[in-house]
Amino acid sequence: MAIQELRYDGQTVVVTGAGGGLGRAYAIFFGSRGANVVVNDLGGSFKGEGRGSQAADKVVDEIRSAGGKAVANYDSVDNGENIIKTAIDNFGRIDVLINNAGILRDISFKNMKQQDWDLIMTVHVRGAYKCARAAWPYFRKQKYGRLISTASAAGLFGSFGQCNYSAAKLALVGFTETLAKEGLKYNILCNVIAPIAASRMTETVMPPDVLASLGPEWIVPLVSVLTHKSSTETGAIFEVGGGHIAKLRWERAKGALLKPDETLTPGAVALKWSDVTNYKEAEHPDGPANAMEILEAAGQLPPNNPGEKLDFKDKVVLITGGGAGLGRAYALLFSKLGAKIVVNDLVNPDTVVQEIQKLGGQAVGNKANVVDGEAVIKGAIDAYGRIDVLINNAGILRDKAFTNMDDNQWDIIHQVHLNGTYACTKAAWPYFLKQKYGRVINTTSTSGIYGNFGQANYASAKTGILGFSKSLALEGKKYNIFVNTIAPNAGTQLTATIMPEEMVQALKPDYVAPIVVLLCSDKAPEPTGGLYECGMGWYAQTRWQRTGGHGFPIDVKLTPEAVYEQWAKITDFDDGRADHPFDNASGLKSIMANMENKSKGKKEKSGNDEILSAIESAKSAKAEGTPFDYTEKDVILYNLGVGSKRTDLPFVYENHDQFQVLPTFGVIPPFNAVSPFSLDDIVPNFSPMMLLHGEQFLEIRKFPIPTEAKLVSYPKLIEVVDKGAAGVVVTGTTTKDVNTGEDIFYNESTIFIRGSGGFGGPKKGGDRGASTAIHKPPQRAPDSVVEEKTTEEQAAIYRLSGDRNPLHIDPAFSKVGGFKVPILHGLCFFGISGKHVLQTYGPYKNIKVRFAGTVLPGQTLKTEMWKVGNTVIFQTKVVETGKLCISGAGAELLGGGSKL
Repeated sequence: MAIQELRYDGQTVVVTGAGGGLGRAYAIFFGSRGANVVVNDLGGSFKGEGRGSQAADKVVDEIRSAGGKAVANYDSVDNGENIIKTAIDNFGRIDVLINNAGILRDISFKNMKQQDWDLIMTVHVRGAYKCARAAWPYFRKQKYGRLISTASAAGLFGSFGQCNYSAAKLALVGFTETLAKEGLKYNILCNVIAPIAASRMTETVMPPDVLASLGPEWIVPLVSVLTHKSSTETGAIFEVGGGHIAKLRWERAKGALLKPDETLTPGAVALKWSDVTNYKEAEHPDGPANAMEILEAAGQLPPNNPGEKLDFKDKVVLITGGGAGLGRAYALLFSKLGAKIVVNDLVNPDTVVQEIQKLGGQAVGNKANVVDGEAVIKGAIDAYGRIDVLINNAGILRDKAFTNMDDNQWDIIHQVHLNGTYACTKAAWPYFLKQKYGRVINTTSTSGIYGNFGQANYASAKTGILGFSKSLALEGKKYNIFVNTIAPNAGTQLTATIMPEEMVQALKPDYVAPIVVLLCSDKAPEPTGGLYECGMGWYAQTRWQRTGGHGFPIDVKLTPEAVYEQWAKITDFDDGRADHPFDNASGLKSIMANMENKSKGKKEKSGNDEILSAIESAKSAKAEGTPFDYTEKDVILYNLGVGSKRTDLPFVYENHDQFQVLPTFGVIPPFNAVSPFSLDDIVPNFSPMMLLHGEQFLEIRKFPIPTEAKLVSYPKLIEVVDKGAAGVVVTGTTTKDVNTGEDIFYNESTIFIRGSGGFGGPKKGGDRGASTAIHKPPQRAPDSVVEEKTTEEQAAIYRLSGDRNPLHIDPAFSKVGGFKVPILHGLCFFGISGKHVLQTYGPYKNIKVRFAGTVLPGQTLKTEMWKVGNTVIFQTKVVETGKLCISGAGAELLGGGSKL
């Protein structure tokens, strides 16, 4: 039987950042299901600038006009107590808190400013803490509460250019796992979602067709189930978007076990590396490994084979918090292997420095606070002129049950651990970049990975460090800067306060040091991006595991009830479908794959007639016209985008007497023109992921092409051909001069949509003369050949002329598309080939090409041309692979035109 509708009558739901996107969708949903809603929104931009009350007021009006109850709140999440006060003042209680407010500040690590870091931390991390902390006493008193934190794929897996965002997002995982443990006995359930949704924040970085299937409506039903009174799920992480929902958890390898004595060297760990990463007998823990059991087992082993001795001669190693405990153990081992040591310690670096010097090693002390990273790194540069290895180890504890935690206890832990790690790494980074060498070890904790009672502050800071490390590893890799993270289990001054004495003795820091030294050497079996739990002679890698989850059809509205019915499948790790996502592309894999999941077709049921009649009405639909203005600057930018050199003055210098627009510029004005029809209506099973640009025809209707103009483009459906396995859609766009009304360009673009045929349309396209001609190269050597090497930056420049699809710039997207690196735009190499024809034979009236393959920026293009009558027949090959990228192409010459 169908389950009853999930309702929230009489409950109060607070949603932060609810003025738009996902937050608005939550607010409107809960309002429609009987809840009182507090709509919080500061009203700033997605970069965190400005403020205003409009955004929140509009959502409140929407809820009220639909008969719901809602009030607005305009506070920043950093004043969380005021947001919760609004709930109490208006509705007398709070039952559900959805921490959703967020901003983006994407910037590469080397260009990141302190404010880019601080603002993200304030909004995402401190904001979530402040709101949760204010709601907590009410949750406890009423023995009921539901809390949702918002992470993201960037946090879970790391993301290039998002160190700050990744740190903030993963910080929320440790924070929420801790709250789940502390809240359980009070029926306060806390979960994390990692949504991929289209919102103001993401619309600047994703292609429109993908965005269309990533609406917030796919996220809300999961949150509804998790926040309902019937839910029992807590401390869990879910990845959700585009109709797909899966659950994640940590998976820890069995690990390598070595005898904890003087034979436990970095080389000994290297020899056992296959055990460190052996997931055949993996665990799925919710806390640290049992230290005493491990010690007992390790103690019974024979001495280790010490393996290869590592050499750190002339390497400069800086260790923060190096005056005692783990830091001291690292310093002594690095020194023993020949490194020069900088011992940073706020209290007393000198004892360890003297200890090293007595043993004949080189060391200096540094007393700077890690929050002042510049002053810490200066210690290495002043003493030794360089830095090779940075161990971020400094730490403090301020444990308190969440209900008694104050802002000072929260802030100081984040300052020292998370901001200190950021500040020291940031200060070392320019030196690492310059010498194309750097090794960083960051320190997280099992309290962060799994959450731990009384450590909401510490857990948050520690998983924040892990998120930071994951992104930094991606950014550093190509510069030979490697970043790894350890979660040590050791007895130190930090832990002496919470462990019995004999245990502290047994957990010697000396048994963590070997893996740290190994990971900083040039012999690390896995150089970068890893997370390792370690101590007591035991070393184990930890990674994510994700359920196969469930994909809902993307053409059917998703309800909470439908999610509830699939709950067992969504959360099943043992059905053989689980995988181990490790980066953005593997993270997005299931969500992207679900883009093609359609219910067996509303289109098919009503037969093909519906599609055929939709095609007829689409053909007669008139476009409103999309304006496109351009100046000389846009012309030059386009010409550079298709490979013009600085010496090609007619193409790059506006004052040259032959300054001109390359004819293929004609494809640019219609690029973003709005069609009067939707592909979804005119072919069955449409999916943007199945789309290929097949052919392009361009006719130049005015000579010379103006070097600046105000244009307007009118797209029109020409025909839809049924190829059985695919549908072929041809769009014709006329581009006119706004002032004179004359035609400037006419384009016909042919796209193939795989899986969208079989609707009973014509099997063959019409004959429209030049635009449908297929040009066969004659059986003889080409009359002319032009070779041109594209640059690595070709796609980065070409995209500025209008095609901003991330497939051509962002490796995370090109990986989803199956390409190792971002590929060159088809219309870019079309432009390069068109330029070759122009430079060899002069101007042409029209040009027609068929796209035959992909080109990577940096590859060399070879255009082979044959002159047949008044037409130049050509094809273009990628020299490195010998494969065609343009075939069956031709250009009809203007005649009488001189070539340049």
